[in-house]
Amino acid sequence: MSTALAQEQPANTGGAEALQAVPGRRFFDNTHSAWMVKVFPGEFYVTRKPDEILVTVLGSCVSACIRDPIVGVGGMNHFMLPKGRAGGWGDDLQSARFGNFAMEKLINELIKAGASRDRMEIKVFGGGNVIDASTAVGTDNSQFVLRYLEAEGLRCSAEDLGGSHPRRIHYYPATGRVVRRLLGTGETYAITREEREYADRLKQRQPAGEIHLFGDE
Repeated sequence: MSTALAQEQPANTGGAEALQAVPGRRFFDNTHSAWMVKVFPGEFYVTRKPDEILVTVLGSCVSACIRDPIVGVGGMNHFMLPKGRAGGWGDDLQSARFGNFAMEKLINELIKAGASRDRMEIKVFGGGNVIDASTAVGTDNSQFVLRYLEAEGLRCSAEDLGGSHPRRIHYYPATGRVVRRLLGTGETYAITREEREYADRLKQRQPAGEIHLFGDE
């Protein structure tokens, strides 16, 4: 199976050629002797390559790291918002910026690659309240992902959610290992700015009936 990168905006998906079209997205790290793949908000990534490490930075966002250790396939998503206001888990706009679609898409792609729901090892991270706003987006995201897993009958084997600091996550799909590092004040400022800029872009395309971002009206 080739790796696949899915983005909120229409983009190439497929093997290494598609990744090379995004400068710096996939690069070889001599320290780890492995390929590092960056996963940004609104994206998910699935791979069975044993020499790939998936990397993301999370403020109020949440990432699920999921693998099937028997068939050797794993992946990560990165979502900004839990879900829209209407209905159940799967009826929002099909964008991985929403947790319900990001979870559904990642799980479905893993199943297509041969993973079994019964064998899935699931770890979730992020959801820090790093943005000063009336709506605790990080808490909402954290509560959502745990409710989603419970509703789907999926067991969470590890979680590191909440708090007030952003996190850097290195996920090794081949082994299930996760390295989590809490980031300091200077990095928090940069991540907060990036999340606000991303939220502003979402608001510009926000259809009627979707949830407001960070308590803004």
